[in-house]
Amino acid sequence: MSEDGRALRIQVLIGFMCVALVVYFLLLGRIAMAFIGTGEGAAVVLGFALLAMPLIGAWAMVSTLRAGLAHQRLARIAKADGMELDVSDLPRMPSGRIQRDAADALFATVRDEVESDPDNWQRWYRLARAYDYAGDRTRAREAMKKAVEMEGRR
Repeated sequence: MSEDGRALRIQVLIGFMCVALVVYFLLLGRIAMAFIGTGEGAAVVLGFALLAMPLIGAWAMVSTLRAGLAHQRLARIAKADGMELDVSDLPRMPSGRIQRDAADALFATVRDEVESDPDNWQRWYRLARAYDYAGDRTRAREAMKKAVEMEGRR
């Protein structure tokens, strides 16, 4: 499957999941309103607690979508500028993941790039990708967040 076909398939899946979540949130909100409408103390409290769930879920969905769109924007710009990490030659495990030693070596190289140019959002984007390849998702998210913030200020 081509990269464009795979991307389209993922976008359709994301759209389907968002629609499913909205339907779920609406149904949950309807149930919450039914509990509140009874006027009984415990049911009203439970209704308000249930009403909070769709609100929290909607916030999480919107913030996740916004972050994903921002990350895709950075990826497009980095690719256009020739700053995307080339991992095509790195050795891989049978699962398709990059072998740990190769990912660690790539990370060390990219970390040095950031240390030499810490105000460049593209270097932070590359660092986030390198963290991801090395399996450190927490630091990858932090570095990507910093790249998004820095790119937004330029």
